[in-house]
Amino acid sequence: MPGFGVDWPTAPDFAAPAAAPQMPAVSAAAVRDSQAEQHYQIQIDGLTGVDGLSSASEGSVRARFKSLSALEEGKGTGNTAQIDRRARADEKLLGDLMRAAGYYDASTSTHIEQIEPGRLRVTLSVEPGTLYTFSVVDLPGIESAEEKAAGLHRAFGVAVGQAVDSDRIAAGQTALRNLLGREGFVFAKVGDPKIVVDHETHKATLTMAVDPAGLRKFGQIRISGDRLFSIRHLGRIARFHPGDTYDAARIEDFRRALIQTGLVSSVTIKPVQTSVGDIVDIDVKLEKAPPRTIAGAIGYGTGEGYRIEASWQHRNLIQPEGAVTFRGVLGTQEQSAGAILRRSNYKARDRVLTGQVLFSHLKEDAFNARSITLAAGLERQKTIIWQKKWTWSYGGEFVASKEDDTVKATGAPRSRRYLIAALPTSLSYDGSNDLLNPSRGFRLAGRVSPEASLQGGAFGYVKAQIDGSGYMPISDRIVVAGRLRFGSIVGANVERIAPTRRFYAGGGGSVRGYAYQAIGPVDINGDPAGGRSLAEFSIEGRIRFGDFGVVPFLDGGNLYTSKFPTFNYLRYGAGMGVRYYTSFGPIRVDVGTPLNPRSGDSRIAVYVSLGQAF
Repeated sequence: MPGFGVDWPTAPDFAAPAAAPQMPAVSAAAVRDSQAEQHYQIQIDGLTGVDGLSSASEGSVRARFKSLSALEEGKGTGNTAQIDRRARADEKLLGDLMRAAGYYDASTSTHIEQIEPGRLRVTLSVEPGTLYTFSVVDLPGIESAEEKAAGLHRAFGVAVGQAVDSDRIAAGQTALRNLLGREGFVFAKVGDPKIVVDHETHKATLTMAVDPAGLRKFGQIRISGDRLFSIRHLGRIARFHPGDTYDAARIEDFRRALIQTGLVSSVTIKPVQTSVGDIVDIDVKLEKAPPRTIAGAIGYGTGEGYRIEASWQHRNLIQPEGAVTFRGVLGTQEQSAGAILRRSNYKARDRVLTGQVLFSHLKEDAFNARSITLAAGLERQKTIIWQKKWTWSYGGEFVASKEDDTVKATGAPRSRRYLIAALPTSLSYDGSNDLLNPSRGFRLAGRVSPEASLQGGAFGYVKAQIDGSGYMPISDRIVVAGRLRFGSIVGANVERIAPTRRFYAGGGGSVRGYAYQAIGPVDINGDPAGGRSLAEFSIEGRIRFGDFGVVPFLDGGNLYTSKFPTFNYLRYGAGMGVRYYTSFGPIRVDVGTPLNPRSGDSRIAVYVSLGQAF
């Protein structure tokens, strides 16, 4: 080029452009193979036995991986490209989970191999590295809680020397917030945790600001919106009083109790600061629920025949919480009509005032009775949200009845009229751990009813019954449960006592394997005659598999004409039950057979109900 001292290149110096590289031919069969559906299994190596990773933490990592895994979501099938993409996503997921558990230097890798035609194994391998631990845990501001500061710090549960575990930090943050609310710090604020990691020393510092914002006490209850209940009645339902230290758990109990009345569709409860520095009023806003319910049921049972039931209820007809129910039954064995008043939270929380008028006709194998019943009572009940140790009831009952049965010795029919006055009283202790599905502890209950009867002259007697049950866990899945029941009527001969007031045995709540009322003395026609004393027992093993369970059981018992049970000639029933466990309790189906039946006893009996047998 002129002036530059560079020769112009000649044509031979230019090389011909290189030919484009040739891609290997891909057969249609290979394409089909890559798109073919493959089955795969997942394996994680390197987690078990890791230094500092407990079996519980390992289980948590595996459970979290399973819930978030793309491979798990694919349900074990996919083509080659899909499986590879899922495996790479899970490789990153597993690394994130290890870092969340405190292994900040963890590395992960994936290997896919064919174990047989159409089946692959995806192996995710973990190199955990060194566990990072806390050298500093600081909660600035918590000291303003004064004497409660140490307990709040313990509730947080994260300390120097522990692993830098994000799950533990999140759980501790929640526990600290909850305890602050329970200890009276209603306006407390808990900041976000700040973690600084030193990769050279494998240590970390944790700082989380806490502002208790001062201790508060309960003031007065206020009402916003609809005035469904009076302030006085709300005060009966609440388990706190003015001047008590604020407790968030009591507020939650208050909310649940208001919902449980059935008269409230939604509840909003807010603490409101008053002019007095340490006092907060409780503002309650209620939205009404429909107060009326119409219900009906129809069914058929072997030995019981047809049954149609209908009811109308107004849950607040007599304010406050005075539920009035009109109910009628039309069936093969029962025809009845009546009205029931049930006034909840009467003068105190969970205290119930009841009143009843009932016209009934019962046609059982043991008797045929037409009765008018007037009854009233007061009871302290236990509920799902507050399972109490001690409960009680007392009341009065007046019954006028015409009852047909047979003379036991001759089988001759007879008809008698009774006027009966009773004062039933009960006391119960519940030391079990669950209302509908207990697995440990015990229960005891006693009932005494002094009764006066007018039939061919006035006479009196006392009817008493004791029930006890116990529950013992054998393992996480197996519970052994047992039950005893004894009853006695003292003061009158069994023939003088009205058939409807005697003891009977047999059936789903008694000795399974036998029909309802089929155990005990019978008349010359083989019909149940009832008894003056009672003895029963049950033992069963409750074996649970997830939401289902099986229950082998053995029951026994008998009735006696003597005033105390003699324990002779016990009738035994055995069988197997199935349980389906729901959020509100188990649904049970029991199938039993009598082991020493009498002539005429059915070989199979089936029982269906909600809750365990005892």
